Amino acid sequence: MPAPSHNRTAFLYALITAILIGGSAPLTKLLIGGAEPLALAALISLGSGAGALFFFLAGTAMKNRWSRGEIPPGKRDIPWLVGVTIFGGVLAPVTLIISLSGTPAATASLLLNFEAVATTLIAAAIFREWVSRRVWVALGLITAACILLTYDPAAGLGLSLPALGVLLTCLFWALDNNMGQRLSAKDPLMIISIKGLGASTITFLFAFVAGHQLPEVVTMIAAMTVGFFCYGGLTSIFFLLALRGIGAARAGSLLAVSPFFSVLFSLVLFAEIPAAVFYVALPVMVIGAWLLISERHSH
Repeated sequence: MPAPSHNRTAFLYALITAILIGGSAPLTKLLIGGAEPLALAALISLGSGAGALFFFLAGTAMKNRWSRGEIPPGKRDIPWLVGVTIFGGVLAPVTLIISLSGTPAATASLLLNFEAVATTLIAAAIFREWVSRRVWVALGLITAACILLTYDPAAGLGLSLPALGVLLTCLFWALDNNMGQRLSAKDPLMIISIKGLGASTITFLFAFVAGHQLPEVVTMIAAMTVGFFCYGGLTSIFFLLALRGIGAARAGSLLAVSPFFSVLFSLVLFAEIPAAVFYVALPVMVIGAWLLISERHSH
């Protein structure tokens, strides 16, 4: 029996979201040479928050069915809002930008799969969420692949610091994910707006204190555009459309393929040839991601 057309459309929205998120790391790496890390992170967050704010204000003005049904965050949500702003909006982008300068884009893209591992570990250890045996196997394979990708015989202790920085980024995003789960019943566009604009303000302040200058106007526009398309704004609205059509589990599972789109974009955009260990880690990562996606679909 063929799937209803609205389900197919929602699936397409989720796939577009995964593609856009997959572009975040390689497109950010393209901008690194033209801006200081703090200024670049601030501009990306500004683009993300401003994009979400645009959709929020547009929905409110038109009084569409989404804006009418959404609940704004309250006083009890402030700690979680502060958490997602600091970890997901400030620390994660800054750490990623610094790490990307010393990591091949394709390798960094694969390492971003560690976000699923860190998110699940925090959910299980702190928030007592149940995790199936199949998911533990999937997470073990992804972790093994990440360990391979951090190996650098020329570095101290045999570990690449930039690669470890990408894993630290994933940890920050995992904290962001788990804190964001506590805000899942509230208006997502308003939350993304607060997070993006708040993070950009904080990061701009740090950039000012550090004496970092704003880049050229073209780079500023490019960074905000990447933030809008890949870090929030457009990605948030497409993900909302997917959620309303196929639910959180199926939409969320499709986002697990975004690092593989990121690998594809990286190989196209950069002339970097990944080290041999990349080709060993890739199939291990693919199997782990498939186990994770198929498990989520079964629920």
